[in-house]
Amino acid sequence: MRRMYHYATVSKALDQLNEKGFTCDFNRNADLIKKNPEKFEIVHVYRYEGESDPADEAVVYGIRSVSGKKGVYVAGFSADSDQETAQFLFQLSIKGR
Repeated sequence: MRRMYHYATVSKALDQLNEKGFTCDFNRNADLIKKNPEKFEIVHVYRYEGESDPADEAVVYGIRSVSGKKGVYVAGFSADSDQETAQFLFQLSIKGR
């Protein structure tokens, strides 16, 4: 069951997810998810839109593996973010609806 949360900032979302046990940084392990998508599910989604700059947009995913590992992935929309993984997670979240 996926839940959509709204926080004032990305860091607030990360703090709340951390308190819920989402401690793994999946940004550092993105290949793990891309190679084994069937072993992960997105259980929380937080979308943040910057007030003035579209480059401030981000999506925070709370992700759980079938083994029980919980972590977060932050997908930004700036030019230097990992667009391939962000798109992949977006597709994964659509598939899970």
